[in-house]
Amino acid sequence: MLINISKVKIVKNKINFLGYNFNKKTTMKFLFTNQSHFNLANMFTFANITAGLLATYFITQNNFFTAIVLAWMGGAFDIFDGKIARKYNLSNEFGVQLDSFADFLSFVLVPVFLIFQAVYSKELSGAMLIVAAIISIYYVISGLRRLIQFNINSDAGEVSKYFTGVPTPLGAILLWLVYLASAYEIVPAFAVVFLMIIVGWSLNSKIKVRHP
Repeated sequence: MLINISKVKIVKNKINFLGYNFNKKTTMKFLFTNQSHFNLANMFTFANITAGLLATYFITQNNFFTAIVLAWMGGAFDIFDGKIARKYNLSNEFGVQLDSFADFLSFVLVPVFLIFQAVYSKELSGAMLIVAAIISIYYVISGLRRLIQFNINSDAGEVSKYFTGVPTPLGAILLWLVYLASAYEIVPAFAVVFLMIIVGWSLNSKIKVRHP
């Protein structure tokens, strides 16, 4: 698409383009508008999603170190999006749903996929590999169930003092620790399967976890 710059007029602080007026001082106002899908908090959530997608790609390339770095970057974006949303009153229903989608990708799918690629597929075979695949699916369903239930029970902008059940970001951290224990040969692959079951169960348990 070619833009005819002759049709762009700048008068003081206003830009007129094809009959539409844009105020240079307020063009970026959407970043701090509660109902904007692209407000600042949601932009950090989109960055989380991007990190999760890139991590998934690097897992397929067996570049697990880069994938883990990207996953932790996604975790940092997840922390910031919540703090920004609360500080600038940017919480809305779209943001709640978007955040859960980002959590599902970065804190459920990515760690499970990494463990399957880096541990199960390399160290297990036959019936045990099938069992590991079933447990991986169980964890994904547990994470999805938790996020959906969380959305049903939560109101935009409200922050509970305690989580009921282990939140998915903490579950991801636990899985990263399990992966590291396996990578350094502290725990065998079959123990990783067992630990994944425990963490998956904890996501929808009655365990109380204090909100940071």
